[in-house]
Amino acid sequence: MNDPVWTYLADRDLTLGPVSRSQAGGEFKHWQFSRDADGMAWAVIDQHGTGANTLSQAVLEEFSRILDLVEQRAPKALVIRSAKKSGFLAGADISEFRGVTDAAAIRARIASAHVVVDRLAAFTLPTIAVMHGYAMGGGLEIALACNQRIAVEGTRFGFPEVQIGLHPGLGGTARFPHLCDPIEAMSAMLTGKSIHDREAQRMGLVDTVVPERHVRAAIGAAVSGDLGQARQGLVGQLKDTAPARRLAARQMRAQAEARAPSAHYPAPYALIDLWEEHGGDMEAMKQAEIASFAHLMLTDTAQNLIRVFFLRQKLKDLAPNASGVAQVHVIGAGAMGGDIAAWCAWQGLRTSLSDVKPEPIGAAIGRAAALYEKIAHGDRLKIRDALDRLIPDPEGHGIASADLVIEAAPEKVDLKRKLYADAEPRMKEGAILATNTSSIPLAELRERLRRPERLVGIHFFNPVSRLDLVEVVSHDGTKAEVAAEARAFVGRIGKLPAPAKSAPGFIVNRILTPYLVEAFALMDEGLPPDVIDKAATDFGMPVGPLELADQVGLDIGLAVAEMLKRELDWPLPDAPQWLKDKVEAGDLGRKTGKGIYLWRDGKAVKGHPAKHGTLTPDPDLVDRLILPMLNTAVTVLREGVNDDPDVIDAAMVFGTGFAPFRGGPLHYARERGVGEVTATLSELARKHGSRFQPDAGWDALQ
Repeated sequence: MNDPVWTYLADRDLTLGPVSRSQAGGEFKHWQFSRDADGMAWAVIDQHGTGANTLSQAVLEEFSRILDLVEQRAPKALVIRSAKKSGFLAGADISEFRGVTDAAAIRARIASAHVVVDRLAAFTLPTIAVMHGYAMGGGLEIALACNQRIAVEGTRFGFPEVQIGLHPGLGGTARFPHLCDPIEAMSAMLTGKSIHDREAQRMGLVDTVVPERHVRAAIGAAVSGDLGQARQGLVGQLKDTAPARRLAARQMRAQAEARAPSAHYPAPYALIDLWEEHGGDMEAMKQAEIASFAHLMLTDTAQNLIRVFFLRQKLKDLAPNASGVAQVHVIGAGAMGGDIAAWCAWQGLRTSLSDVKPEPIGAAIGRAAALYEKIAHGDRLKIRDALDRLIPDPEGHGIASADLVIEAAPEKVDLKRKLYADAEPRMKEGAILATNTSSIPLAELRERLRRPERLVGIHFFNPVSRLDLVEVVSHDGTKAEVAAEARAFVGRIGKLPAPAKSAPGFIVNRILTPYLVEAFALMDEGLPPDVIDKAATDFGMPVGPLELADQVGLDIGLAVAEMLKRELDWPLPDAPQWLKDKVEAGDLGRKTGKGIYLWRDGKAVKGHPAKHGTLTPDPDLVDRLILPMLNTAVTVLREGVNDDPDVIDAAMVFGTGFAPFRGGPLHYARERGVGEVTATLSELARKHGSRFQPDAGWDALQ
């Protein structure tokens, strides 16, 4: 065929019918529709102007018109595919929900979308969703409304709506538990985790998983009735009875409370309520889903989590599309250096790893193998290839061929300078030297370098495999193209770059340190550590400050706090003697098994805060912990470490887990009221000292 659309699709090696926009009897912007020689209709989504398909209002309206054509022409079957190489269809276009305030309008819109999906589900002809890449949220709900679902190998599925404060809204809450084991289906929706192809087939979410070259045969089998259809088994039906739902719902609420407290995250509990009350009646559950979805959309939690979704996209957009880094060398095989190297290798980069001793390199390779086992989902070939790319290199031979050399040595200026003196002469022309320092200003590290303009900070956060943020730090002599390449590299390995000017602590550690120091001060006043930590987690922090200090390492926390106090002349309280004693004794936290807490099997052993019921904690406890972070975030903004409040908020959310449902520290300050925050800081300064004095930059945040 000479049709340019067909040529476009064929070039992507996807199994698609003969597609022409003109054959549809009307112009489509986001879909192509045709009928092939076998009498099958093909609806192929190719959303205009985007790299990925989303279920926008315009996409749904066009799909409704396609269903009109199917009804009129009565084909043998309807096949739904995507023309995007990246994947099938993601969820709703989140931008269309940002800032909405009219619950009735949301209900009307969701109800009209339900009509479209229900029409698809009501067809008596075979309807077949062929999915590749990903099928998420609303896209998966479209697939669930089809008679059969075919997955190309490697496809990922999921309902991530809970991550933006919602639950599925196009009938998924009803169809998913009705098709599969309802407990498994609810667990998937409550956690938002991705489901990989073989697991989806085991669950009954898809009917078969095939390589792309066998898609056409699978479609033929579905049309002829030779492809079996997944059905909910008898055990699943029993789990969906009212008594079983009541029992399971109690367990689900308890499990959800441990992960996402109901006071802050209402969506999981709304979903559990829906299923418990209406799980046995699909139509009733779909109708209740509409009202529940509309209610959740208007909550502060949903709107702030939607904000965080766009903060993530903002950081992604800061990474140029192309990276010239193909080979990386990491100096230092400790906890951070080894894990950085492991992650680079996993992301497809040839990565060599050196250290002054061979033992840390061996330990790092072992940790990498364990990590790959967890994240490969049984793909032995992928594990093998990643380990092949991770090269033990005790002598540092890889420095000479690396495009990027990352130093990840302990936080000692003299040690880092010594390593640079050895590495820089061996680096090839045009290579970049990066430091993973967490707080040392680059002006101190660039001294004695031959090419200081090619030094940049690339600061990862621990654990590297789980925290997406990477600070990309420039000193006043860093070349713009070096900083841009560093951001591109961060994007290339699937992380989020946050640009920062070199200053003590950069963005995250600068803002986080007063939080940790105040927790030390509270503990020095006699408050038990578990009470302090609970106050922070009740606010919404993922972990309390003292447990976090143990995770980071008390030695590192103490060194960073003392350095920042010295460099910035901060009016922070001196580190308490008990903290210095612990560091001196080697009780450094999780890595030594003992710090502020005892650690067993990687977890802190805590008492129960209820045992302190007779204790009267400082009524200002939460504000004493949280407001110093807000105040320092304003300082970072005023000083231009980064001059975009959204980037600062994003750095704290993705680098520390700062209560995502609050939208970031600066956003939270605005929502709470700048005047109220500064007044509270002034009162805290009067009671507890000048460290709480409001920063001069608050006026600009109004």
